[in-house]
Formats: sequence, C-alpha cells, structure tokens
Amino acid sequence: MPLYLTEAEVDQLITMQDAIESVEAGFEAISNGEAANLPRQRLRLPAGVFNIMSAAIPAMGVMGLKAYGVVKGRPTFHIQLSSTETGELLAIIEASRLGQLRTGAASGVATKYMARDVPSIIGVIGSGNQAQTQLEAVCRVHQVSGVKVFSRTADRRESFAEEMSARVGIQVSPAETTESCVSDSDILLVITGASEPVLNGEWISSGTHINAAGANSPNRRELDVGAVHRSNVIVVDDIDQARIECGDINHAVDGGFVRWEQVRALSDVIGGTTPGRNSDDDITLFESQGVALEDIALAARVYQLAIEQSKGVNI
Repeated sequence: MPLYLTEAEVDQLITMQDAIESVEAGFEAISNGEAANLPRQRLRLPAGVFNIMSAAIPAMGVMGLKAYGVVKGRPTFHIQLSSTETGELLAIIEASRLGQLRTGAASGVATKYMARDVPSIIGVIGSGNQAQTQLEAVCRVHQVSGVKVFSRTADRRESFAEEMSARVGIQVSPAETTESCVSDSDILLVITGASEPVLNGEWISSGTHINAAGANSPNRRELDVGAVHRSNVIVVDDIDQARIECGDINHAVDGGFVRWEQVRALSDVIGGTTPGRNSDDDITLFESQGVALEDIALAARVYQLAIEQSKGVNI
C-alpha cells in the first residue's frame, strides 16, 4: 500500500544535508543518462493556476510528479512517487517544505561547483522562507566569512538577520540598500517575488557567483540584462524549462545580449562536461527554475527514511 506523509513528518525526516546530497545525485543521474525531467506545465484557472511537473530517475528506482494548485494566492503541493521497477504507487507526500529545501539545495549544489574556493561574503536579496534555505544550503557547502541581507522592509531584514545568524552560526547583518548588500559580496543569493530587476549588473564584482532563484515565470525578472550579459558562465537546472520560464535570460536573449547556445545545464557541470567557471575573475550565474528532478530525488530520500523510521500512514 502507498504511504501518505504530511508536512510535519517530512520536516521531521529530512535535513538540508539530505536535500543537498539527493539533489546532487539526481543531477549526476541526468548526466549519466539515468534520469529524465519534463518541464512544468501550467493550466490557467479563473482563480489561479494548476501546475504539474514530472521526472523519472531509474538510477534511484523512482519516478513521479509534483502537482500544485495556486488558488487565490494559496498554494497546495503534493508529490506522487512511484517505482520504476514495478510501476506501483509508493507514496503521496505533502511537499511545501520539501520544495523549499530542494530549491535551497539546488543553489547549494551550484555554488559547490561554480563559486571560487575562497572564504566568501554572501549577499542575500530577499528575506522570505525560500531565502532561509538558500542561505542554509550555501553555508553547508562553502566556507562563509560573513552575510548581508537586504529586503524592502527594514523589520523583515532585521528579523531575518537575527534568526539566520542563530541558525547558520555566522553573523548576518541587515543592509540598508540593495547596492550595499551586493558590494564586496563574493556570492549573491537573489530570491524575491520581483517582477522588475533588483540586481544591477554594474554593481557586480569580478569573480562573483550568483544564484538567482525567484524569477520562474517569463513575466518576472530579478536581474537586469547587464547582470546576465556580464556573466561569463550561465547555468540552469533544465534548459528546456528555462527557455519557457526564465524571464532573466529570455529578456537578455531578446535584447541580443546573450544567446541560448551559451547556456549550460547544471547536470553537465556536475558531470564534468562543461566547467562551472574558467577563472577566478569569471562572474558565474545559476538561474534556478525549480525542476521536478530535484523534487523526485528528494522525495525518494524522504520515502526511504519514512520506511526506516516507520513514519506516515498506509492508504
């Protein structure tokens, strides 16, 4: 019988380290030809949108889909996990927390392969729940010497700084402006709900690595075309999905600043067929849309842990 796992059970079972290892393993499977990912599809509704995305990872013995409706601004996420060996349904998993973890983990994996191997100052633009896991993941894979955060509301950035200082064990300081947050930062985490750019390419120093994870719609942008144009290496989690959804890159392509032929897949970086950076002076950019491969890889780990620890309800 399939297992049903709630948000609370997922949160009890999984850690950020599990998420990073699972997401990296999923991209390794893609690079080895042992997995496949299908881009997100969106059905427009009178009061919202229904989203569905799927992946198969025979290397892990699983396949599945994530489906979520966003109605009047309220999303509800579920993953349906099945076996690639028997086709049977293994689990239905509530997936809001899982999605938050896998999005952070993807940026952590990209940072591992694309950032300079030096102690780094991190600049965080955005202070929501997704920004928390972005910072947590990067701090797990990289040596961090300090963190700055900016968001439009002073109270939000100050509370984020206080909470995350305690969580990651590194001093997080609120920044007064976006530019001051970017200045002198070696790694930038951009995770906002912005529809217009919040990161100006003129502010970015040579050698910076950027994780941009908020603009997963053609109508949303976080980076101006200058930031994309200045990036020597541009990587996405899935090229087909990025062509549909990535407003940052599509605006730069439409303006003639970059070409899609320059864009590389994270699986190719992890697999070693393309470099994450060519020199310490390169500006590197990871544009994360959030793909089903990440969800299914992490769901497989959650399911394994649930079986081992007798969590969930058989249905």
